[in-house]
Amino acid sequence: MSPGGVLDVGQRTLATGASPDARPEDPRREEQALLVRLRRGEPEAFEALVHQHQDRLYDFCFRMLGDREEAHDLVQEVFVSVHQHVRRFREDSRLSTWLFRISKNHCLNRLKYLQRRGRGRSDVFDEVSAAAIAEGGGAPPQPDAALDAARERARVQRAISQLDPDARMLVALRDIEGLSYDEIVDITELPEGTVKSRLHRAREKLADLLGRFEP
Repeated sequence: MSPGGVLDVGQRTLATGASPDARPEDPRREEQALLVRLRRGEPEAFEALVHQHQDRLYDFCFRMLGDREEAHDLVQEVFVSVHQHVRRFREDSRLSTWLFRISKNHCLNRLKYLQRRGRGRSDVFDEVSAAAIAEGGGAPPQPDAALDAARERARVQRAISQLDPDARMLVALRDIEGLSYDEIVDITELPEGTVKSRLHRAREKLADLLGRFEP
């Protein structure tokens, strides 16, 4: 499978957040209005923030950690951090981009913590998470097409979990969440050329891994 094919697989079988084309016509204005309310400490504003972003942040954290419990716990920590620091947000990027930047930092820190502990929950993806995804997590039996799609998602996620954290992050941000290069530069704080070259290598590695795993 070519790197381009990996991109197609990622978009077809993994993307759960809204595509760029589905975003509101003027997201910056909406985010600015929400930010004003957040800085006033309005509880409803924070609830709106969580409602708008929790699914995409959870999906990103799951791709990074390969474990649903770890991802769920981490998203909670991300929103706690956002609540504590929103007044210090410098508005040097979009609010949504800032949320991904915080999530990225939390994910990398959690991965380091798990590595120091030895075998963390994120290391058991092959044994637990893949089976749960493929079988629907204990849900009622699915039609063959849906079950095949679930197994393919598990296969792709298994390959992603074998990438190093930086490569995993770039694949998740670009090929799964569909973020622009400008947004990824803001999130990773890397030059655009570095992002593109590392993403290219990550896609090649992912294609190689997918070729080794049974469909």
